[in-house]
Amino acid sequence: MIFDATLVDVIGSLAACLTTASFVPQVWLSFKTRDVSGVSLSMYSVFTAGIALWLVYGLLLGAWPIVIANAITLLLAFAILTMKLIYGKSAKVPAPT
Repeated sequence: MIFDATLVDVIGSLAACLTTASFVPQVWLSFKTRDVSGVSLSMYSVFTAGIALWLVYGLLLGAWPIVIANAITLLLAFAILTMKLIYGKSAKVPAPT
């Protein structure tokens, strides 16, 4: 089945908007509470690197929905990663007894 290119672009753009927007509440909550104890440093490091590669991929293809979504997601993921590095140091977990 062949789809109209406009429909494909709309679906891709909608998917990009939804997945990118899903990060906004986490960034806002982390910034507001400065609580990043539930954030995995290793997961967000790997995720941020993956998003950077998706951005490069989108640039190489000239696929603007991929480029725009991943540029914004990269900024949001980097913000969470930065907060984890800054705020995570102040939250010391007590040693088990």
